[in-house]
Amino acid sequence: MARYTGPTTRINRRFGMSIFPPNKAQDRKPHPPGQHGPRLRRKLSDYSIGLNEKQKLRYLYGLTEKQFRRTFDRAKSRRGVTGEIFLQLLEKRLDATIYSLGFAKTRRQARQFVSHGHVKVNGQKVDIPSFSVSAGDNIEVKESTSSRQLATRALEDTRIRTVPLWLTRNDDALTATVSREPAADDIETGINVQLIVEFYSR
Repeated sequence: MARYTGPTTRINRRFGMSIFPPNKAQDRKPHPPGQHGPRLRRKLSDYSIGLNEKQKLRYLYGLTEKQFRRTFDRAKSRRGVTGEIFLQLLEKRLDATIYSLGFAKTRRQARQFVSHGHVKVNGQKVDIPSFSVSAGDNIEVKESTSSRQLATRALEDTRIRTVPLWLTRNDDALTATVSREPAADDIETGINVQLIVEFYSR
């Protein structure tokens, strides 16, 4: 399945949460999409519930099915709690890190910001959104006028967003440091990851 590029409000309404930035249309129609949406009272099976949680998280991070499953398999192969490791791997993606730092307003914008070459990691340009950051890495916005304007504008629009404790941001220099590995308490998705683990373990 390719990366989703369709109507975002429809996905928010389908799952009853703001996976993508909400808008006024979502407020006007809080029920699921479709002509039967307002009256839909369908009982979901355990399989459907697990599938929905999986799709929520996949849409949230903007991954294809193949990328999402590959990341899960990497988490499963490591020692520890699979669900927590899975979230860590997703959150340590460079595009997700740029979003968490507030250098981009949305996750889609963060992916584009990285892929267009506006970011350096440890002094080297990195334009791969799936690049995984590690503790001790230094992240900086490239010293071009366009890069800095984009990041500064995004910071102004994301002041109310709190930077996670595992990251340290320097607003003036437009740089950041990965202080440590993200912990489970640092990642709030509103999604039951254990149901995703059980879904893939069927």
